[in-house]
Formats: sequence, C-alpha cells, structure tokens
Amino acid sequence: MPYHPSAEAQKLIDRLVGDGSAEQPWAGKPLPKHVAIIMDGNGRWAGDRGLPRIEGHREGIQSVRAVAQACRKLEIPYLTLYAFSTENWKRPRTEIAALMKLLRDFLKEEIPEMLENRIRLDSIGNIKKLPLYVQHQLSKTSRATKAGDMMQLTLALSYGSRDEITQAVKKIARKTVQGKIKESQITQELVSEHLFTAGMPDPDLMIRSSGELRVSNYLLWQIAYAEIHVTPVLWPDFRDIHFYQAILDYMGRDRRFGKVRSK
Repeated sequence: MPYHPSAEAQKLIDRLVGDGSAEQPWAGKPLPKHVAIIMDGNGRWAGDRGLPRIEGHREGIQSVRAVAQACRKLEIPYLTLYAFSTENWKRPRTEIAALMKLLRDFLKEEIPEMLENRIRLDSIGNIKKLPLYVQHQLSKTSRATKAGDMMQLTLALSYGSRDEITQAVKKIARKTVQGKIKESQITQELVSEHLFTAGMPDPDLMIRSSGELRVSNYLLWQIAYAEIHVTPVLWPDFRDIHFYQAILDYMGRDRRFGKVRSK
C-alpha cells in the first residue's frame, strides 16, 4: 500500500533540506546513516480502545510503512526495526500465532512497494526459531528485494542482544581453539564482525515509542554511541511527522564521542 506523507510532514522535509540558515540547529548537520527503532505500545493502544492486542499490531504495520517511506524519502540507507524479541516467545500462544501470520502477510504484501522504492529486506536474530512458513516468506522476500540499492530495511526477529553477543563469543572462542584467531587479534572490530549486524554501520539514532525509558535488550553493543529519542506516542499512532521530529532532534544534538564540546 503506497504511503503519502502528511502536509505537516512535508513541511518538515522542506525544513530539513531548506536554506541551511544559521538559526536552524540542524543547519549543516548530517542525517543519521542508520536509524534503529523499538516499536513499543501496540498492546496498550489496543487495550485503550477495548480491542484485542493483535489489532494494535495490525495498526502498527501502518506505522512501519510510514517510517520506511519517510526514511527512504530522506535517503537514510539503514533502518532496523525491533519486530519480535526473544522475550516475546513468552507471550500467549494465540497472540504469537496471530503475530506470525501478520508478519508473513506483511512480508508478502510489501514486495512491490520495496521493489518500487529500491529497498532490500534483511533480518537479524534467531530466525530458525520462527515458524517454517514465516522463514520461507522471509527468504522469498529477501531474495526478491536483494537488488535494492537505496535502503536496507532490517527486521529484528526472535532477536535478543545478549543472545547475539553470546553467540558471537562462542564463534570467536571456537576459532581461537582451532587456532584461526589469536588472543591478541580479538578487538572490538572483530567482535562486531561476529554479530548479526556484521557489515552494517552502528545506529546513529535509536527511537523508542510509548515513552518507556529502557533499551529492552536491543542492539546493546551497537548503540554504544547512538543518540536516543524517546516519544510518548504509542507505536500504532507513530507516523512520518513523529519520525521527522526525531530526525530534527538528532540533527540538533552535539555528537562528541567522548571529545570536548564543539564550538
């Protein structure tokens, strides 16, 4: 389903690519190369309306479309969405089953849109734990969109950062025992190369909806220097306007990476 930004969001786009006057806090500041999002609040959104939780997840898909389109319009090359965590397997079986079917349908229905916008789909996490029908569609959509050269949309599925780091440590340990890696060769860069996100830049900006102030086992290694933007907006209500507000917030910050404040 094509997504069209609101008039208000279009004004924000115009400001982002505007005249660059010195009065603008984002003047001359680069856009983030990689945005990661914790999509939180689907259940609360549904509960507030007396609806089944799955309806919150269903409406949340509209937000995914809105954000992907907004990200693509700004030519931000990487967008990673926390879609299903390792902890989410503890939810009721009926909810999980409905979520998996919703995920499969989304992966199938979005292929034309991704092809049109030159977006390639990727995934991170313990993918083999997903139902086979979801794995099949995930693989099919990834293959169909692999030529996308403008943006990589990554879904974190059955994902947990501690699990990811643990698996990376095991891989490095095996290579060390096999004599393929020396202890002196174990660097931060080597660890990054063994994470699910190998080959991707670390997120510059992490957005969390619903107002919760925690990172929920999401990209713990990768967000070491990410700017964090928290909005009280529940994910099903999150649209392009909120994404652009997060981008403006990011562009107005002074990213020092441990250095002194710039003058």
